[in-house]
Amino acid sequence: MGKVAFVCNGCEKVNLYPTFIFASSAIAAGDDVLIFFTPAAVPALKPGFLEGLTGKGMPPMENLLEGYLALGGRLGLCELGLEAHDVTAEDLRDDLEIGGATSFMAEIQEAKTTFSF
Repeated sequence: MGKVAFVCNGCEKVNLYPTFIFASSAIAAGDDVLIFFTPAAVPALKPGFLEGLTGKGMPPMENLLEGYLALGGRLGLCELGLEAHDVTAEDLRDDLEIGGATSFMAEIQEAKTTFSF
């Protein structure tokens, strides 16, 4: 298949659910998928936050996350989020790749599709 990138711009359900539903669908279809979180999404990346998220009529976020990661999905965070929220990498999920927007843009140059939520 191809490469698909998702940018998650916040920590609200309106940002997180579409990101993970579409990313899970893309990776299940065989695409190489990266979700890149902007600084506004940092609160959602604290341990346990995503696993505890539920939404009416939505699958448990924990199931979406587990499936996404099990299929090789990657989670990236803009390094600016650390200082913006006064946190360190150790305060956040262990499965995050922290880097700059420039490296993210270089990595997704060949993406066939990019979504932003």
